[in-house]
Amino acid sequence: MKLLAGNSNRPLAEAIGAFLRVELTRATVHRFADMEVFVEIHENVRGEDVFVIQSTSYPANDNLMELLVIIDALKRASARRITAVIPYFGYARQDRKTSPRTPISAKLVANLITVAGASRVLTLELHAGQIQGFFDIPVDNLYMTPLMVPAIRERVGTEELVIVSPDVGGVGRARGIAKRLEVGLAIIDKRRERAGVSEVMHVVGDVRGKRCVIVDDIVDSGGTLVNAAEALLEAGASSVHAYVCHGVLSAGAATRIAASSLEELVITDSIQPSEAVRVTDKIHLVSVAPLMGEAIRRISAETSVSSLFD
Repeated sequence: MKLLAGNSNRPLAEAIGAFLRVELTRATVHRFADMEVFVEIHENVRGEDVFVIQSTSYPANDNLMELLVIIDALKRASARRITAVIPYFGYARQDRKTSPRTPISAKLVANLITVAGASRVLTLELHAGQIQGFFDIPVDNLYMTPLMVPAIRERVGTEELVIVSPDVGGVGRARGIAKRLEVGLAIIDKRRERAGVSEVMHVVGDVRGKRCVIVDDIVDSGGTLVNAAEALLEAGASSVHAYVCHGVLSAGAATRIAASSLEELVITDSIQPSEAVRVTDKIHLVSVAPLMGEAIRRISAETSVSSLFD
């Protein structure tokens, strides 16, 4: 097994390497003066099982291009198998046509990764499960449940607890966590007028006097979480926490979370946190390195990955 990291989240790649006790493969991934990506691998990878760790987070296009060029370099160096390990799969929110004459960019990205030469993909908590079908190669989509259930038990507890889905699309994710914790479930009825802007309508379920934990796959602007927290408190909730897998947290989001009525926001390190995120007291990190590292070990050993979630 060999691990190779791009520049999108080097600390996570190093943490995965430490978990697996495998040093990262020596490679140069840098830019020419015009920002063209250049890759040179400094170790022999012929016949090797290589895992490329690269989130396609901000700047999404640069990091995606790095991933494609690294895969091409490995293919031309005769690697036996190339697994694209993408903790955060960018463009996943563009999984369908939302209006006339719009792209399905998630499918385009899947095609690019496949044509570049990847043998399989390992990712975490895809925004839409059907994206697995966009690939013509095997895809292992890991779930946040093994990460968030222990964190919720430790930080919040289960007494008078309700798990909340911020929209109808996330009910399956919320139900799975609620089932593991053996607690109740509620849903936010949300109407989105345009991308990045949401309006909370009302709460479905009994949250009066309950401690609520909102679970979701992505937090971007933070508007949905802030509005959902306000709606839950208005409905009688005693406190509101949020546990989200991918902390995109675009400009101003950390400040918005800090000023909100949320008790805390817990995210994973699938995306390398910005300085604004790191210094915000309300935002805490859970590492995905053990989960992704164990999945990499099992893929390399040709054993079951799905049993991680039994």
